[in-house]
Amino acid sequence: MDTKEQNVRQAQGTTTIAPGVLVTIAKMTALSVPGVVGVAPIPSSVDRWFKRGSGTGVRIEVEGNAVSVDLYLVLANGTKVKEVSHNVQSEVARAIEDMVGMQVERIDVHIEDIAFEEMME
Repeated sequence: MDTKEQNVRQAQGTTTIAPGVLVTIAKMTALSVPGVVGVAPIPSSVDRWFKRGSGTGVRIEVEGNAVSVDLYLVLANGTKVKEVSHNVQSEVARAIEDMVGMQVERIDVHIEDIAFEEMME
């Protein structure tokens, strides 16, 4: 057995991803999309039912190797909501799939507010 085969055998094991890691990836990726200026608190009516993997502005559900994401966002005034929402969905799905190798089942974007200039200062 050569050294390369030994290294492959020694590299076997498992990796677990905490829901908080997925929350961070989703949140930071969403915030990097032009037009997104912040995350909003998850409405208490929603948060009460889903405690697992929730953080400010992001709720994650994991079933097997599939991830579902709810994002509660604040957008900048003048942005095209549909376009920004689509960009958020694409970028967050790509980030989760690339970074942790999990399948993204769905990404629901909830626009909670629009930030006008005086709110952003």
